Amino acid sequence: MRITGKTLVVCAVIAGVGAGGCSGGQSDLQKWIADTKKKPGGRIQALPEVKPYETYVYSAVKLRSPFQPQGAGGANGQASTRPSSRRNREFLEGFSLDTLKMVGTFKVGSNFYGLVQSKDGLVHKVQPGNYLGQNDGKVTDISGGKISLVEIIPDGLGGYIERPASLALSD
Repeated sequence: MRITGKTLVVCAVIAGVGAGGCSGGQSDLQKWIADTKKKPGGRIQALPEVKPYETYVYSAVKLRSPFQPQGAGGANGQASTRPSSRRNREFLEGFSLDTLKMVGTFKVGSNFYGLVQSKDGLVHKVQPGNYLGQNDGKVTDISGGKISLVEIIPDGLGGYIERPASLALSD
């Protein structure tokens, strides 16, 4: 490649224009800095007041921890609700509670008795203290149109809870 005089002239012109562009743009910047320094300074706002930390004394140490399951029952020394494994099972405990039907009541002296029909069609006499259904449902009360009982069911956390249930007189 051969360098001619024209090429050298073109390169010199380009270099001169480039160097001249770098040195002439500073005057606007210098003017802005000078104007900014002439303006009065503003006041800095005071920092907000820091409130002192208030301590809290946890006074519920003797209560059940809110992080323990409620159904466990053993946390404070109380025995939890459990179905009795020593009790002999009654005949009506072999049926699901939704398959049993209350068909009537009768009274002998001061005692109320309920009449419950099982899904095989037989009618059985029950009184408070008897058991019905597959969840250890103990009969607690018998009135004219309802047999009330309390079932013991698993709570899903390894323990048991009591749940009220009833059989109503069917039409």
